[in-house]
Amino acid sequence: MATTSPHLNWLIIRNNNAYLLKKRDVKKPFSTEPNNLTNVSCYRYSGLVHKKTLGIVPAADKKGFTVVMKKGKYAQRPAKNTVKVTMKAGPRRSLKKLRNLLIGNKYRKDLTQAALRRASAVLRSQKLPQVKKTKSA
Repeated sequence: MATTSPHLNWLIIRNNNAYLLKKRDVKKPFSTEPNNLTNVSCYRYSGLVHKKTLGIVPAADKKGFTVVMKKGKYAQRPAKNTVKVTMKAGPRRSLKKLRNLLIGNKYRKDLTQAALRRASAVLRSQKLPQVKKTKSA
């Protein structure tokens, strides 16, 4: 079974798809598709057209994050297509493990920095806000 190239797929879906989020006075439309690290609709970060994609989502128990990777080898078999790895060993250690996972497996070097930023934002959103104590007279 032949598959089409990612470039051709992108040309077909770039202006019309269910995940586009267009706003007035914004040149680049946003994207809500899964496995899009920056939520910007562009070829590099698209989770729909590439064989190998990467997504960072909050963990189910709101502690840590889950890395969702799509295997290029199983492009035609959706059940075996994704691999999920949950990381909740603390912020610094989890980010280090994520970097080692991406660099060690040589998994899309262009997405490494964006993945680290996304994971850091997810961890920051889970952090409890500090309550300021008021001085009593």
